[in-house]
Amino acid sequence: MKGESLKGHLDLLLLAILAERPQHGYAIIEDLRRRSGGTFELPEGTVYPALHRLEADGLLKSGWVTHGGRRRRVYQVTRRGRKELVLQRGEWREFS
Repeated sequence: MKGESLKGHLDLLLLAILAERPQHGYAIIEDLRRRSGGTFELPEGTVYPALHRLEADGLLKSGWVTHGGRRRRVYQVTRRGRKELVLQRGEWREFS
Protein backbone atom coordinates (compact mmCIF):
# COMPACT_ATOMS: atom_id res chain seq x y z
CA MET A 1 0.00 0.00 0.00
CA LYS A 2 1.28 3.45 -0.84
CA GLY A 3 2.38 5.62 2.07
CA GLU A 4 0.01 8.46 1.20
CA SER A 5 -2.99 6.11 1.33
CA LEU A 6 -1.93 4.89 4.75
CA LYS A 7 -1.44 8.32 6.31
CA GLY A 8 -3.94 8.91 9.07
CA HIS A 9 -4.82 5.23 9.37
CA LEU A 10 -1.59 3.74 10.67
CA ASP A 11 -2.26 4.73 14.29
CA LEU A 12 -5.71 3.13 14.16
CA LEU A 13 -4.27 -0.06 12.65
CA LEU A 14 -1.50 -0.33 15.24
CA LEU A 15 -3.82 0.37 18.17
CA ALA A 16 -6.34 -2.18 16.88
CA ILE A 17 -3.68 -4.89 16.46
CA LEU A 18 -2.20 -4.23 19.90
CA ALA A 19 -5.60 -4.00 21.63
CA GLU A 20 -5.90 -7.76 21.12
CA ARG A 21 -2.58 -8.64 22.76
CA PRO A 22 0.88 -7.18 23.43
CA GLN A 23 3.37 -7.87 20.64
CA HIS A 24 6.88 -7.01 19.52
CA GLY A 25 7.44 -4.92 16.41
CA TYR A 26 8.15 -7.69 13.92
CA ALA A 27 5.06 -9.63 15.09
CA ILE A 28 2.96 -6.50 14.60
CA ILE A 29 4.26 -6.11 11.04
CA GLU A 30 3.57 -9.77 10.29
CA ASP A 31 0.09 -9.61 11.85
CA LEU A 32 -0.83 -6.56 9.76
CA ARG A 33 0.41 -8.25 6.58
CA ARG A 34 -1.34 -11.55 7.32
CA ARG A 35 -4.67 -10.04 8.39
CA SER A 36 -4.78 -7.67 5.40
CA GLY A 37 -3.99 -10.40 2.89
CA GLY A 38 -0.71 -8.67 2.03
CA THR A 39 -2.23 -5.22 1.48
CA PHE A 40 -0.38 -3.78 4.48
CA GLU A 41 3.16 -4.92 3.85
CA LEU A 42 4.80 -2.16 5.83
CA PRO A 43 8.53 -1.64 6.28
CA GLU A 44 10.08 -1.39 9.72
CA GLY A 45 10.96 2.22 8.88
CA THR A 46 7.24 3.02 8.83
CA VAL A 47 6.04 0.96 11.78
CA TYR A 48 8.74 1.56 14.41
CA PRO A 49 8.63 5.37 14.28
CA ALA A 50 4.83 5.19 14.61
CA LEU A 51 5.14 2.85 17.61
CA HIS A 52 7.63 5.21 19.25
CA ARG A 53 5.37 8.21 18.57
CA LEU A 54 2.32 6.42 20.01
CA GLU A 55 4.37 5.51 23.07
CA ALA A 56 5.57 9.11 23.49
CA ASP A 57 1.91 10.21 23.27
CA GLY A 58 0.99 7.81 26.09
CA LEU A 59 -1.15 5.56 23.90
CA LEU A 60 1.25 2.61 24.12
CA LYS A 61 3.73 1.39 26.67
CA SER A 62 6.56 -1.04 26.13
CA GLY A 63 8.99 -3.22 27.98
CA TRP A 64 11.80 -5.61 27.22
CA VAL A 65 11.26 -9.37 27.33
CA THR A 66 13.57 -12.24 26.52
CA HIS A 67 12.13 -15.07 24.46
CA GLY A 68 14.20 -17.90 23.02
CA GLY A 69 17.38 -16.07 23.98
CA ARG A 70 16.36 -12.96 22.03
CA ARG A 71 15.59 -9.65 23.68
CA ARG A 72 12.53 -7.90 22.24
CA ARG A 73 10.59 -4.76 23.02
CA VAL A 74 6.92 -5.65 23.48
CA TYR A 75 4.26 -2.97 23.02
CA GLN A 76 0.82 -2.84 24.58
CA VAL A 77 -2.07 -0.40 24.56
CA THR A 78 -2.54 1.83 27.59
CA ARG A 79 -5.91 2.83 29.03
CA ARG A 80 -5.56 6.15 27.20
CA GLY A 81 -4.74 4.21 24.02
CA ARG A 82 -7.92 2.15 24.34
CA LYS A 83 -9.96 5.34 24.66
CA GLU A 84 -8.24 6.73 21.58
CA LEU A 85 -8.96 3.50 19.70
CA VAL A 86 -12.68 3.79 20.48
CA LEU A 87 -12.63 7.41 19.29
CA GLN A 88 -10.76 6.58 16.07
CA ARG A 89 -13.00 3.61 15.30
CA GLY A 90 -16.03 5.88 15.68
CA GLU A 91 -14.48 8.42 13.33
CA TRP A 92 -13.72 5.65 10.84
CA ARG A 93 -17.32 4.38 10.96
CA GLU A 94 -18.59 7.90 10.35
CA PHE A 95 -16.21 8.36 7.43
CA SER A 96 -16.93 5.01 5.83
